[in-house]
Amino acid sequence: MITVSHGTIPALFDTLTERYPESEAVVFPDSRCTYAELRAASIDRARALRGAGVGRGDFVGLLIPADVNNIELLLGLWRLGAIPVPINQRFKASELSFVVEHSGMNLLLCDAAGFALAQQAGVKCRVVLLGEDEEFAAGAASVNAEEVRRRSNRLTPDDDAVLLYTSGTTSNPKGALHTHASLVAEGANVAGRLRLSPLDRFWSPLPMFHCGGFCTMMGAWAEGGTFCHVGAFEATLALDQLERERCTVAFPAFEMIWLAVLDHPRYPSADLSALRIVVNVGVPERLRQMQQRMPGAVQISSYGSTESLGFMCIGDTSDPLDVRVTTSGRPLPGMELRLIDPDSGGEVEAGQSGELLFRGVTRFSRYHRDPEHTAKVVDADGWFHSGDLLKQDTEGRVTFMGRLKDMLKVGGENVSAAEIEDYLVAHPAVQLVQVVGAPDARYIEVPCAFVELVTGASVTEDELIDHCLGHIATFKVPRYVRFVTDWPQSGTKIQKHRLRERIESELREAGITEAPKLSSKRVRA
Repeated sequence: MITVSHGTIPALFDTLTERYPESEAVVFPDSRCTYAELRAASIDRARALRGAGVGRGDFVGLLIPADVNNIELLLGLWRLGAIPVPINQRFKASELSFVVEHSGMNLLLCDAAGFALAQQAGVKCRVVLLGEDEEFAAGAASVNAEEVRRRSNRLTPDDDAVLLYTSGTTSNPKGALHTHASLVAEGANVAGRLRLSPLDRFWSPLPMFHCGGFCTMMGAWAEGGTFCHVGAFEATLALDQLERERCTVAFPAFEMIWLAVLDHPRYPSADLSALRIVVNVGVPERLRQMQQRMPGAVQISSYGSTESLGFMCIGDTSDPLDVRVTTSGRPLPGMELRLIDPDSGGEVEAGQSGELLFRGVTRFSRYHRDPEHTAKVVDADGWFHSGDLLKQDTEGRVTFMGRLKDMLKVGGENVSAAEIEDYLVAHPAVQLVQVVGAPDARYIEVPCAFVELVTGASVTEDELIDHCLGHIATFKVPRYVRFVTDWPQSGTKIQKHRLRERIESELREAGITEAPKLSSKRVRA
């Protein structure tokens, strides 16, 4: 494991460059560069950025695709002590305006599409269209590499390194700040748990405005390996890259992404023999299915969040299949967790569900410009109250049970949406399912399942309800099933609040206040 006493990303990267100058640092479908090439390019980027007035502590927006250009700019900003603000390219004008204003950025770097959106949004900061702004490009001439080096050497591990906006599954996103120490530690933790080496090629389809992109990149770099990224995800492009680049470890994370690869017509003939580990997140039945479809690679699961910079727990490849699909592994080094009863605040016993509290080396510093909410979720002892429900076995492995807000209250009974999803996804016609609460005058709320079907499959609402009846408790059985072909998303997450709004609106407009009654004998009133 590389140990960098300085503890900043530029110091780590320069050490890697000295050791592995000709090794590939990053690979995208249409571009790649070695450690030496990326170091030189990042210094040139830093010179141009400094010429534009960017300095230590400045926030700079990146509204650009995931490509080598993106990585060069990230490293260039880090060399100056500036803080990148990666922005979701799917944002609309109002969402962009919010992030620009809330972050306090003084510079926004864009491609052509991002520039047009910024013009539409009327953002107040300086906007640079990369490749077209001659004044910005010319700024590099006024700054030499020695100035960049001096500024880089003044950085400390506690300096802010990135402002990541949460996915916005509820209302406006919050900006989580992470330090250089957090990113460097995350990389070391991931590399250690996955046993990465300089020969590994770590693949990710997760956007570079998402914590999953950063934790994968830092994991690859911790040992001088190669960060392989597909850019804008598309199944053919992804499968081709995984095969061509001989990727050894993959972090598709979300089943929507990995299923698109496994369902690709060319998948059965693709040579993915180099792939030894796949890190996924999903309900146990789906994880089992995905392991069966790719027996040559060991599939493990993980748990994390924006506030932990991605991975906080990762499974172990030596665990048996049942353990790997039902748990998300143990906490990474330097991370502590507690599980407490949401009502009493007391710690729960092994095997019982409780709200996750965590602290440690990769916990975010604070929510940007929101001290009140930071104080609300980070207590005096540094524990972050996540709002996630987990349980932990006697050997320290955790299992994600759902969000506190993702727990339904059906006639006084607590019901986990994840539990219903796990059962429904076992049906051969079901590709993906999300369960939310639908309002109900009798039971307060009842389960509603939004379902995407396997291509070419056919099943009715009644058939899926029958599939559940007699096999899970009646109060857990969905009273409504709605079929979808696309999902409301922000980044990589499905926005359940929008699904709830959809069923609430439908029922309200139809004048429905109570769901059909069910019993294990399939009696519906």
